[in-house]
Amino acid sequence: MLTLTNNAQDAVRTLTKDPQAPERAGLRIAAGNQGLELMLVAEPAPGDALIDDDGARVFLESQAANLLDERTLDAEIEGDKVNFFLASPEEMS
Repeated sequence: MLTLTNNAQDAVRTLTKDPQAPERAGLRIAAGNQGLELMLVAEPAPGDALIDDDGARVFLESQAANLLDERTLDAEIEGDKVNFFLASPEEMS
């Protein structure tokens, strides 16, 4: 299962706590034609896996969940911009 760094948890919580975001919103990760697609959604789609990591809600589409198994999502927050990326195993050691 995908894990989140503290930075990724903070980034997801920041995005989903926006006053305009629905109360149970989360970051959805899905496999797309150009790679992984990330989008803020109100609720998971049918069949999505739910990760609720200390209030940071991530919904994984089944193909994305398979691709991201045993990986770690990290993030950098620069002002009002958030960049998500997959941390390499070496970075997590």
